[in-house]
Amino acid sequence: MDGQGASADPQLQHFIEIESQKQRFQQLVHQMTEVCWEKCMDKPGPKLDSRTEVCFVNCVERFIDTSQFILNRLEQTQKSRGGFSETMD
Repeated sequence: MDGQGASADPQLQHFIEIESQKQRFQQLVHQMTEVCWEKCMDKPGPKLDSRTEVCFVNCVERFIDTSQFILNRLEQTQKSRGGFSETMD
C-alpha cells in the first residue's frame, strides 16, 4: 500500500467524472427537449409551421449556448482546482 488508503486510481476517477458529465448532459438534453416541446409545440400536425420552427431553433440555440457556457465553466473550475473535485455531485 502507498499510504493513500481507499483512494481510487486517478485514471478511474477521471473516467467516472467524464461518464458522470455525459450522463448529466444527456439528462439536460432530455429536459430541454421536453421544455422546447412544451414551449413551442401548440398543435402537432404533419409538418411544422414557420413560427413553431423558429421557436424550436431559438430554444435549441439557447440550450447549446448555455450548455457550452456551463461546460467551459466546469473546465475552468477543474483546471483551477487541479483536477478531480469531490464537491461536484
